[in-house]
Amino acid sequence: MSNKTLLTQEGFNKLTEELVALKQRQEHLVTQIEEVALPDESGEDGLSAQLKEELEVVNDKIDKLEEALEMSQIITSKSLSKKEVQVGSNVKIKIQGNSTKLFSIVTHLEADPTNNKISDQSPLGLALIGKKLNDTVEVEAPVGKISYKIVAIN
Repeated sequence: MSNKTLLTQEGFNKLTEELVALKQRQEHLVTQIEEVALPDESGEDGLSAQLKEELEVVNDKIDKLEEALEMSQIITSKSLSKKEVQVGSNVKIKIQGNSTKLFSIVTHLEADPTNNKISDQSPLGLALIGKKLNDTVEVEAPVGKISYKIVAIN
């Protein structure tokens, strides 16, 4: 297994935008810290410490995003198998013989369950990875085991 982080083009773009926004926030915080650190100002120690803590959090997020983007590989439709579920697949599943639902399998960096983008590390994502068309998977849920049948892989 490679150390590459698989991302869709949309996910890569989103993370890149987030990185730009964080770098702007970082610059703003540095400016604020310099302003409150001017000599002969009193009562600014608490604010300075708070800004420095926020800067540390922002720097940490920037480092993680830069590393993820540097180690990323963009998934293209050509690189995806239509026979087996993998990160980047769109999977249509039938839930216990009733309704069908379409999910995109993505990495944790792109996961957004409200938009049917589920992580390859989530219980359903883990169960679906490597499965083929017409396979049935069972996932333990708070309401008990739920069966899903794969009806399409795109």
